[in-house]
Amino acid sequence: MSPRAYLYFALTFLLGAIIGGTCVYYYAWSAGHWHRPFNRSSFVSHLKRDLNLSDAQTQQLGQIIEGSTKKFNSAQQQASSQLNAIRQETRSAIRQILSPQQSVQFDQLVRRWDERRRRLSR
Repeated sequence: MSPRAYLYFALTFLLGAIIGGTCVYYYAWSAGHWHRPFNRSSFVSHLKRDLNLSDAQTQQLGQIIEGSTKKFNSAQQQASSQLNAIRQETRSAIRQILSPQQSVQFDQLVRRWDERRRRLSR
């Protein structure tokens, strides 16, 4: 085999590895495998260390974060219920313009979309 053939083989292998790695990275990121949920205790300990907080300040910070987490979760639930209502309204409007056969196909699409959203929100 000529040196040129070895070079082409090596470049093909290298390009395949780069493309494959990029695809794996994109899939893992978009599927939510590399997203970390918010860790309250880790956040508080980082601020305590970085800002040199006293114990009293650390306790107050923990209470502040706990309160804001409750507010955030409440707001997120409200927004989620509003988005679901809009989503259902939109789907109903779309179904009104579809034929029965198209409506069946649309329902299949909706099930796939909902499943994907559930997987990504975990």
